[in-house]
Formats: sequence, C-alpha cells, structure tokens
Amino acid sequence: MDFGEMFDALPSPHMVLDRNHCYVAVNKAYEQVVMRGRDELIGRNLFDLFPNDGESGRRLRDSFNRVIETGESDTLAYIPYDIPRPPELGGGMEQRYWTAVHTPVPGKGGDRYVMQNTVDVTDIVRLRQAASLPFRRAETQLLERAREAEEQHKALMSESAEFRRLFQLAPGFFAVLSGPDHVFTFANDAYMRLVGERQLMGRTVREALPEVGEQGIVELLDQVYRTGNQYQAEAMRVMIRNPDGGKLEETYLDFSYDAIRDTEGKITGIFVQGSDRSEDVKRQHRQRLLLAELNHRVKNTLASVQSIVSQTLRSAPDPATARKNIGARLAALSKAHNLLSAQEWSSTDLAEIIGQEVAVFDPERISLDGPRFTLSPKASISLAMLVHELATNAVKYGALSSDTGNVAITWREEPDGVLKLAWQETGGPSAFPPDGKGFGTRLIESIVSGEFGGAFEPSYREQGFSCIVTLEAAKLRGAKAWT
Repeated sequence: MDFGEMFDALPSPHMVLDRNHCYVAVNKAYEQVVMRGRDELIGRNLFDLFPNDGESGRRLRDSFNRVIETGESDTLAYIPYDIPRPPELGGGMEQRYWTAVHTPVPGKGGDRYVMQNTVDVTDIVRLRQAASLPFRRAETQLLERAREAEEQHKALMSESAEFRRLFQLAPGFFAVLSGPDHVFTFANDAYMRLVGERQLMGRTVREALPEVGEQGIVELLDQVYRTGNQYQAEAMRVMIRNPDGGKLEETYLDFSYDAIRDTEGKITGIFVQGSDRSEDVKRQHRQRLLLAELNHRVKNTLASVQSIVSQTLRSAPDPATARKNIGARLAALSKAHNLLSAQEWSSTDLAEIIGQEVAVFDPERISLDGPRFTLSPKASISLAMLVHELATNAVKYGALSSDTGNVAITWREEPDGVLKLAWQETGGPSAFPPDGKGFGTRLIESIVSGEFGGAFEPSYREQGFSCIVTLEAAKLRGAKAWT
C-alpha cells in the first residue's frame, strides 16, 4: 500500500507542518478547501500565506506549538479563520469557520511535526445563522458550550504541561514504560543524560538499552508487571554503554519500579524513578581505601620509629648521644613525610629528597647533579634515611667535619635498568674503614639490598670517604606505598 496515495485520497482536508509552521505535505481535499495548489503551499509558512493577527491566529499558532512541544494532540472545537481568495476567484477575504484536530507526527532524529485534520463548518454556521431566532439562540448556546469545553481542555492541557515540565526538569530520573514489552513513552532530561541521549521513545528497553537488558533488568521489570509489587534497589551497580566511545561505564543507581494501573486496576505499564549515586559510591570507596592506606602507613611508620629507636640505643655510647641520634633520624623521617604529604603521597623526585636532607649545610660545599627521577612513596622514605646516614657520617668523621671539605652527589640511570648514586667527599680528613658496623651502616645496607635488591660499595681513601649505591630503577619507581 502506498501511504502517500492514501493520504492524498483522504476525503477530509489534511496537511502537515514542521516546527516553523511551514508546509511539508497537503492532500487534495486541503488544496480544494484553501483554494491553493500544493506548489503554492509546500515549503511556505502558513501564517505568511494565511495571515491573521487576531485572536483566531493566536489560538491556531498556540495549538501548533503545544503539539510540537508536548507531543500530545490538541483540538480547536470552533475557530473562525478568514482565508484570502485567489485573484481568479474574485480576490478579497472569505470568512470561514473550522473545527481542527492537531496530531503530533514523529520525524527523524527526534524531530516532531504536526498534522492538521480540519472540518470546514462554514456552511453549517451560515445555515443556522439564517434559521429562526430560537434556533439561532440554541446554536449560540451550543457554540458557547463548545468554546467553554475548549477552554476547559486548554486549562487541563496547561496544567498537564506544567506537571510534565516539572517531571522533565526534575534532578532525579523518571521514565514511563508501557505494556508487557516495556516500551518507552516518557523519559525526562535526567534519564536521557544517564543513558547518553539515545533514541528511546517507542522502543522497548531491550531495543533501546541492550546492555542493560543483559544485566537482568528486563526480568525485574517483567516481575513488577506480572505481580504489581514494587521493586527497589540502593546503589545497584549497572553498566551503561557510552554512546560516543561504545565503552561500558560503571554506574551506581538508587531506583524503584512501580506498576501503573488503569481505572479498572489492570496493570498497563511501569513508572521508573531514581537517582544516580555513582559519585557518592565512588567517593565512599575512595575513603575506605584512604583509611586502609592510612592505617597501613601508621603501622609501618611506628615500626620504622621502633626500629630506629631500638637500633640507635643499642649502638649509642651514652644516653645523650642516643637522644641526639634518635632526634636527627626521626627528623629525616619527618621531612620525607612532609614532602610526600605535599604530593598527596603519590611520588617525589630524587633531587628533592636529597636536597632536603642536605639543606642545613652550606650550599657552596654541596653539589647535586643528576636527571629527574621519580620515586614511589616507599622509596622516598628509604632514600631519605639513606642520605641522612651518609650526611651524618660526613659531619661526624668526613668532609663536613672540617671547614674545607665538600660533598658531590651524582646519580644517573644506566641502560641496564639500574640507578647509580655516587657520594664523593673531598677536602676533609682521610677515611679509614671502621672497626665494626654501626647502626648507620647496617641501616644503609638493609635499605639498599634488602628493600631494593641493590648494592652498597663504600670506599675509604686518603682524599676522603666515597661510595656507590646501585639500585633497581623499577623498584624505586614502582614500589607501592608502605608495602
């Protein structure tokens, strides 16, 4: 069947307008009643061809706009609307009376048109106007009742449109699903944002949201439609496909499904309402991770402090020296913590770690040279303690114990994946191997070999102490915080 031919053959006048009130289609009956051919109508604005600045023109324009905006039909029970006569028919304006029904017609891409079906009641009006006075009074009353009915209809439509607007702009998402197949007949702005502005109207949930249908949602809707019992969920995990990239995105939703019933109590659809809790759930998850991480850090910090205190007390010659050494080592630990806190415990740079540990010395006597090298939180703490022990040894016995000594600290990453850190002292007293290992040496060795699989190579020379520390670069970068 050719629907175009069927439309053209309809006995009553029909025409279709776009949202700008321009003709898209007309049938033969419409051409006859307005005394214009379709070539004169298609693409032209109705109000340019048939202008009317009065009440009738306003009512007609408002009716078209209501249908375009709301997607619901509208009826003008009685409207006088004059039309111009073509010159070949004598010209001038002809007074006409109409009844018009305006129906929404969906278009491509979510656009909407309006179809008008008109009934020309001019002859009936004129016949009755020519009848007896009582009959004309009755007719007048009938027309008044028609106008009253139309005004009531417009008031109800206005009230309905206001409720619809409130639902449309509500912050929570709403949708109406009709029938046992759950066909979308309404979805507000929040719902459209949630699903990525897809084409929903007139489509089932399985058609419009196939990925949701695969997660048991349709079965829940079937259950509500079958039993009429409400279904509620809190922070339910639902994967929704991103229409741009096609990737499934994790969302957490609070929602409920409620059965919609007709006047006889029969279930006709489902009302969907809810809110997107994704950010709240993800924030709570991050808080739990942060609390767990903080708990882990506190435990490991206490363990480090305990080790520093016990080892220092064991190797210190007297309580005063022990207090001094403990305070200095805890200060080094604190500096590293402060630097990591400023970076939100993500990472630090090796130059910053070394620089803060030697910042108390004359910068003319300390030189640093090396590329940027990112350290994990654990590596930051460990290397801060290592540099602190080397600096402490230089102050007690090496180049920084005299007024003329200097320290050069260099580092580089080798092609084989290791970081070499060189500590070179010059201008101070000669260096001699110690009689035994103190806490500082044992701490350095435990950091270098125990934590990072590296090597510590000290050198005691007449020019002063020096050492080379070799560490696995991957472990320095990738070690997780306080593992």
